[in-house]
Amino acid sequence: MMTWLVIIFVVLVIGGAVALVVIGLRNPDDIDDMALQRRLEEFAQRGETVDLEKIEMSQPFTERIIYPLARKVGDIATRFTPQNALNNINMKLELAGNPGNMDPAMFLTLQFFAAIAFGGLMVLVFIFAKIGWSVGLRLLLILLFTILGFYFPQLWLTSKINRRQHEVRKAMPDALDLLTICVEAGLGFDAAMSKVSEKWQNELSLSFARVLQEIQLGKLRRDALRDMADRLGLPEMTSFVAAVIQSEMLGVSMAKVLRIQSEQMRVRRRQLAEEMAHKAPIKMLIPMGLLIFPSLMIVLLTPAGLRLMHSALGAMFR
Repeated sequence: MMTWLVIIFVVLVIGGAVALVVIGLRNPDDIDDMALQRRLEEFAQRGETVDLEKIEMSQPFTERIIYPLARKVGDIATRFTPQNALNNINMKLELAGNPGNMDPAMFLTLQFFAAIAFGGLMVLVFIFAKIGWSVGLRLLLILLFTILGFYFPQLWLTSKINRRQHEVRKAMPDALDLLTICVEAGLGFDAAMSKVSEKWQNELSLSFARVLQEIQLGKLRRDALRDMADRLGLPEMTSFVAAVIQSEMLGVSMAKVLRIQSEQMRVRRRQLAEEMAHKAPIKMLIPMGLLIFPSLMIVLLTPAGLRLMHSALGAMFR
């Protein structure tokens, strides 16, 4: 009976963790205000009386129960988390492009439930596999998988940051070329950024579009550009923003500065490609040593070993 209770508890925890992952990665368009506005419009079109309880019950189960519960757990976790850790998580979320519109509270909730899910998975393995290991070794493995589950969202967030920075670094030379052409054609720098945001749909164009929105809301251009560089976390973008701000303050030709920056970015991208090409042989050593070479040794040496076993030399060791 106790075994089945443990199994049911672990299954519920893993299901909750999966639900939290789905909620954390949900589409940013499905935010609460927009969903509420759509439901109000549906009630108005059907001519029904607006009832707040009916509107609330029309929400999905995840929006009514799971998401508020996860938010409450995250709020409790943030009370016992140092402010530096929360600021670090917030900075990493910004560098990753704020996936799923998560905040530090929701990310901490995701970490805790991922830890419980990984530990619960090991409990299920030990229950059903009937492995003859000692209790101490089992507890050690459960503890290790729990720690791994807690840090798994951190690894996922780091991979998102690296992928986003790689995409921005790859798109920068072409975007700066377009900026240079637009500025040389007589457009202002803001209009040139608007052209870049309209031309492509990538992380860099979205960053330029956010800069334009912040400028329209009253933020100074240099402050908006500095914030963009901080959100991307790339040295190339930081140097580009510094050059643009300096040219604006000193009255230097913007087109000339953009052309120099574009050439530097293209050289930097070629250098990074060459660096990755030089690293490829070293990275190939691990799969070759663990997977390819043992297979080749088995294929090549097995016939020779069989011949030696049936020869006079093999008879000496029988």
